[in-house]
Amino acid sequence: MEGGKQGSGGRSGQSSVLRGILSVLQWWGFNVLVIIMNKWIFQKLDFKFPLTVSTVHFICSTIGAHIAIKVLQLKPLIEVNPADRWSRILPMSFIFCLNIVLGNVSLRYIPVSFMQTIKSFTPATTVVLQWLVWGKTFDRRVWLSLLPVVGGIVLTSFTELSFNLAGFLAAFLGCMVTSTKTILAESLLHGYNFDSINTVYYMAPYATMILSIPALLLEGAGVLKWAEVQTSLLLPVLIIVLSGVSAFCLNFSIFYVIHTTTAVTFNVAGNMKVAVAIVISWLIFRNPISVMNGIGCTVTLLGCCFYGYVRHKLSQQAIKQSSQEVEKMELLSPKTGAKPEQV
Repeated sequence: MEGGKQGSGGRSGQSSVLRGILSVLQWWGFNVLVIIMNKWIFQKLDFKFPLTVSTVHFICSTIGAHIAIKVLQLKPLIEVNPADRWSRILPMSFIFCLNIVLGNVSLRYIPVSFMQTIKSFTPATTVVLQWLVWGKTFDRRVWLSLLPVVGGIVLTSFTELSFNLAGFLAAFLGCMVTSTKTILAESLLHGYNFDSINTVYYMAPYATMILSIPALLLEGAGVLKWAEVQTSLLLPVLIIVLSGVSAFCLNFSIFYVIHTTTAVTFNVAGNMKVAVAIVISWLIFRNPISVMNGIGCTVTLLGCCFYGYVRHKLSQQAIKQSSQEVEKMELLSPKTGAKPEQV
């Protein structure tokens, strides 16, 4: 019987590991697919309209989230008060929208490798914003762990052969917006245990409304001119729509990978995902990368892994200290039900 239980436990563990590996691989796949397709749209299709591409992404995400929750019922809907939709969901949707737009704008001007390396600066901007704006203090080891990230970004920026100021600023502002979104989510979405699918369900429609008018006013005429010179619109439009569908699938894959892996695995896989995207994008677009630029990218990614490791160890240490304090309090407190001492 024990052998049977051990065999069952072993198979269950192997199945869990397999699910984790598959979830990470499909997360990598959709992430690389979205980035490559967007870059292909801007560079190969010469569709240089990031606001329109982002709007298509939000429309596809709105439809996809509705199908996933309402039709297929893959995830239960988290109910949100009508008042909270305007006071909490709408501001987060604006930041969510701005984050996607800045990412697409940066891809419009700079190579995937440079854009992804700059995006790796997000942990540093998050820590700095929490310290400057919210007055949060951090362990000295956290600050030291960010030095390789900052150094790698500086080296990469100064040695980037395809440097473009507009693309660099868009990517850097994207880091700031991502950090702001992460920080504000703790307060604005407090009380709502949103997963990635429910997040998209509520925010994508607002993001579509926010972005559709600017996209129409700023890029509408350009899109019409682009359409006039195309010999056939079927394939280009299909690629643009598929990039939107892939963007929704990416959000769904994030939900899956979070639920099948540990925090450490998620962090390491996230940094490796960036490396995979850089390598594949270089194989496709062949943007020039110098030796020093490659070293800068590598240092940045390793720095991000080290930062994640330090944060994890500090978190584990805090949990351990908290449990020890609880045990100490229990030992010091009088035990209930004890007989009173006789005088």
